[in-house]
Amino acid sequence: MEELQISQLLRPRGGGLLGFVIGLSYPLRAARMLQKHPTLRPFVWVPLGINLLLGTGLYAVGIWWGLRLIDTWMLQLTNWIGPAWLDTIIQVLSPLIQGILLLLLLIVLGLVLLQFGSILGSPFYGQLSEKLEALRTGTTASPEAMGGAAMLRDIWRAILFELKKLLLLLLGGGFIFLLNFIPGVGVITTPVGGLTLAVLVLCLDMFDAPLERRRLKFRQKLGLIFRCFPASASFGLVCLGLVSIPLMNLLAIPLCVSAGTLFFCDRILEKPTS
Repeated sequence: MEELQISQLLRPRGGGLLGFVIGLSYPLRAARMLQKHPTLRPFVWVPLGINLLLGTGLYAVGIWWGLRLIDTWMLQLTNWIGPAWLDTIIQVLSPLIQGILLLLLLIVLGLVLLQFGSILGSPFYGQLSEKLEALRTGTTASPEAMGGAAMLRDIWRAILFELKKLLLLLLGGGFIFLLNFIPGVGVITTPVGGLTLAVLVLCLDMFDAPLERRRLKFRQKLGLIFRCFPASASFGLVCLGLVSIPLMNLLAIPLCVSAGTLFFCDRILEKPTS
């Protein structure tokens, strides 16, 4: 009964082409909101410090290992190529191929930082989201305990959420991999499917704080994202770009969490009738 009452307060809306454009604007709206309300900034600085510590180690190891892996792949590709004329083409395209692989490496590292940063920073992101929702909707936020037990509870729920996302990635990635065995299909489905999965995961992360406060199930969260299309798709794309940029993504994660809350208030939460 309680879940039914909560679902009646949610009315996701995508808004067509205009919604796609609006979805792109929410990180900028969040930046303006944080600038306008200095009391929100402590809930950004603490996760920022966590992300800085995580990001320093992650990028130091990840880029070193990733560049070595890219060099190995390029060498194997060159050795695998048979005809000399085809080898010449590969040599010409080598900078482009390496650039694409480096871009993929940065995206993967950004997503890994997002996942671990979201788990450790979840108590602070929850408080930030709650206060933003109160400001956006004009309601009074009910204070939540920030003691050790409450923080451990939030981190545990965040871990369970991450495990469900991992299962989603495994199932979706496995399906995309199987499509590669269909001639001509894999060339299109692999990049499109991979991008779709990444955007879906980003939306789950950025919308999770207000949705988790309402104790929605994982499948309900997915349903809300799909029903907000195409606004949710453009929102996820711009967030994916922000979290994929080294150094900038340290601040982009709390910024996108704030943007997700504003998106929820504007495009998912039912507007009160006067």
